[in-house]
Amino acid sequence: MSGEPAPIIVTALFGRADQGWFDGLRRQHFPPERNVLDAHCTLFHHLPPSVEAELKHRLNGLTRGQRAPQARAGGLMSLGRGVAIRIESPGLVAIRRELVDAFAGMLTPQDAGGWRAHVTIQNKVTPATAKLLLQQMERDFRPREVEVIGLGAWWYRGGPWEMLSRHLFA
Repeated sequence: MSGEPAPIIVTALFGRADQGWFDGLRRQHFPPERNVLDAHCTLFHHLPPSVEAELKHRLNGLTRGQRAPQARAGGLMSLGRGVAIRIESPGLVAIRRELVDAFAGMLTPQDAGGWRAHVTIQNKVTPATAKLLLQQMERDFRPREVEVIGLGAWWYRGGPWEMLSRHLFA
């Protein structure tokens, strides 16, 4: 499969401690048969493979020598059939806006529309199950800073994603 053209996904990359926290929540609450990815915050769901070189160039420019944007896990979000942790980061919003401008004519409606930065920790469950988890988590959830260490680009070929490139902040 490797090497075939495929859509590209772009995500924020978290520091080890925060990635471990998100992954632990995901292992605990995501249906195990559907949990084939690490926890992630998606900036773009489907860029065409033709933008690979330009995307890498732009991601390098947005990260190399640049300070990591501040970010925090600011609250919980209902996904209807799941639960996510809302990520608040004006810096990530600005990065995404710059990429939206660069690739405007090539974006899917999902990527061209509004962006709600989040990490999904439960999905594809019944609405009642999701509502119960949201209520349970709201009792103990406290906003906290999270470390964004870079941006990742991934090939999507139907299963677990394949790393295309990593771009780390200074």
